[in-house]
Amino acid sequence: MLSCPHWHFEKMFLPVSLRPNLVLNWNRRAEPCFIVELPLTANSCVDFRRRDSNNPAMPRPDAVRRVKSYSAADGYVYQYYFFEGNRAQRRGSPGGEFTYVVSADRRSAFPFKIFVSQSALDAWAKLNGRPLTSSEEYAVAKMRLFQAFDEGAVQVPPEGQPAREVIVDESNLENLLVQLGI
Repeated sequence: MLSCPHWHFEKMFLPVSLRPNLVLNWNRRAEPCFIVELPLTANSCVDFRRRDSNNPAMPRPDAVRRVKSYSAADGYVYQYYFFEGNRAQRRGSPGGEFTYVVSADRRSAFPFKIFVSQSALDAWAKLNGRPLTSSEEYAVAKMRLFQAFDEGAVQVPPEGQPAREVIVDESNLENLLVQLGI
């Protein structure tokens, strides 16, 4: 005998149908069994009755960001944290876009982006016989961020302007990977 917290079943039948777009539905009436039926709605595959809850859904909490510091060659101590990574395009060329939130004065923060060109990654993979992992691509972007800190290229964008960015391409990828020991 099969049991469940609310029901006890003597038998369970699982009919199989070769006809498409049919679902199995548990029939609790006369003889408890699964029956083959049309879906209740056009998009239903498995239908469960929704139970009302006295606990409303909680909003998703903000992500906890780990703020780090970097002492740049120009004397500034920047604080930054990784915000997000996305696949993007620049002038029709695909690549990875890594966004960091940066502060140079500990009072205000602004976004700064690093674009890692897919063509540079593909050229490196062809030359070395393997692609870079996503962790290695992230590390390259972070090394380029440190290089931008040292160059003084990380500045607040003018009001209403998009976030500033630097690019990792064929001209600087190998140097960044050497710094990482890759």
